[in-house]
Amino acid sequence: MLVLTTFDLDEYVYRAMKAGASGFLLKDANREQLAAAVRTVAAGDSLLAPAITRRLIEDFCKRPPPTAGVPEAVAHLSERELDVLRLLARGLSNAEIAANLFLSDTTVKSHVARILAKLNLRDRVQTVVFAYEAGIIRPGNTH
Repeated sequence: MLVLTTFDLDEYVYRAMKAGASGFLLKDANREQLAAAVRTVAAGDSLLAPAITRRLIEDFCKRPPPTAGVPEAVAHLSERELDVLRLLARGLSNAEIAANLFLSDTTVKSHVARILAKLNLRDRVQTVVFAYEAGIIRPGNTH
């Protein structure tokens, strides 16, 4: 499926790709570009408007390199602490984390305190920033 639209908003691109679109082209494309896009998608390849491709590349380049891995300090966290960290980074309260992981509020508080100590962080805000910068969680990622 090829989407032809006036809007190049990230939300529209994302929704189109989630719905199975293989191409996303803006209506200001000329006749030749449109014909080439139809042929490209019909051949089973993917195509994005150049402005969208440029923006995706810029966003991709802002992320830590895949080979960078996560900071060494994360290796000191237990699997359960990583679970708590991911939910904390999504903005869940201790009670919500407890409900998600079937833990008591007190246990979650203990995990949060250990995470802060092990990562040498001051508060939940620093923890959220750390989780995103370390690639433990990404925007839009719910896992």
